[in-house]
Amino acid sequence: MTAFDGADLPEHGGRLRAAAQRWGIPTEQWLDLSTGINPVPWPVPAIPAEVWQRLPEPEDGLEEIIRIWAGAPEHACCLPVAGSQAAIMALPAVRARKHGFGRVAVPMPGYREHGHAWRRAGFDVVAIPEQAIMQAELTWLDSVDVVVWIQPNNPTGQLIPVEQLLVWRERLRARQGWLIVDEAFLPACDQQSLIAAGAQKGLIVLKSMGKFFGLAGLRAGAVIAEAETGRALRSELGPWPVSGPARYMMAEMLQDRAWQQQTRALLEHQSQRLGELLSESGLGLSDGTILFRYLRHAWAKDFHSELAQKGILVRLFENPLAIRVGLPGTEQAWQRLEQALEGLVGHWAGGHQSRPLSRSRIGDHRAEADRDG
Repeated sequence: MTAFDGADLPEHGGRLRAAAQRWGIPTEQWLDLSTGINPVPWPVPAIPAEVWQRLPEPEDGLEEIIRIWAGAPEHACCLPVAGSQAAIMALPAVRARKHGFGRVAVPMPGYREHGHAWRRAGFDVVAIPEQAIMQAELTWLDSVDVVVWIQPNNPTGQLIPVEQLLVWRERLRARQGWLIVDEAFLPACDQQSLIAAGAQKGLIVLKSMGKFFGLAGLRAGAVIAEAETGRALRSELGPWPVSGPARYMMAEMLQDRAWQQQTRALLEHQSQRLGELLSESGLGLSDGTILFRYLRHAWAKDFHSELAQKGILVRLFENPLAIRVGLPGTEQAWQRLEQALEGLVGHWAGGHQSRPLSRSRIGDHRAEADRDG
């Protein structure tokens, strides 16, 4: 198996101040599309003063609210956490304390904090074999103790059928292994979710609320797992892992079903619109989720730079070469992106390269990136 390449600290989108310094453009002039966060957030209500004044209380009913929102089984542990990142960092210690160290398989490319957390804790970290994802191959599972899968994968948007993931869990569980499924970019009660199996031993599901609800700064998430693992994680996180105001906000927004239904429909439409815009601009077909599009392309670095010079920040990935583009939040932002893409394609087709390039030829280089990546 391929070893996890995590020599450097993982980078993240949303580093607008760093981009402003690098490109010499004031922060207020940027269009930040580098994150996969809903640009139209849930409307934040006023928070009662006593919520700020009192310590968080676990008997506030939040865990049951999470269970209903996620569609988790009655006996599953539904533990609120300060964003799924808090669970990502704590789970290696829980595993090591109960089962010792071992080997962990993570998706590559994928959200690098997973591999980084396990390797930092002393585990051997490898990539999930590509053939294991594409085929019904199971023998590789016998050489690992924990498998982390991101559903859908960030940044590629790739999904694995629920039935296949449950087969992985069963195979791992036979050796006291774990399957951790990170559903940060999957809406609640989605057909591709494993939440319905959340009470099964050896399965841990991570949910993020900041992305769909557009409130990344709130640091809100949840872990759905069987009771024993939930208790161990609760102990590892210690008292008050989520602030009182965050618990209050989580309870309110998770019960706002009307907003969630309207928002999901809007995001699905906007993601389709973004994919069509990228394609019609000559960049080729993209993959992704309802919150971003992912485009592999041999010229991804150049596209990233050209857009940055226009004050539009997208996320660049180098292995394989790709860009991730988030959703614009206003019609004005959509028009700005469309104009920038038209100018970008015109720039490349008008002599930036040694030979002229049409829109179709620029799109052809996506296939070259797929072959080279």
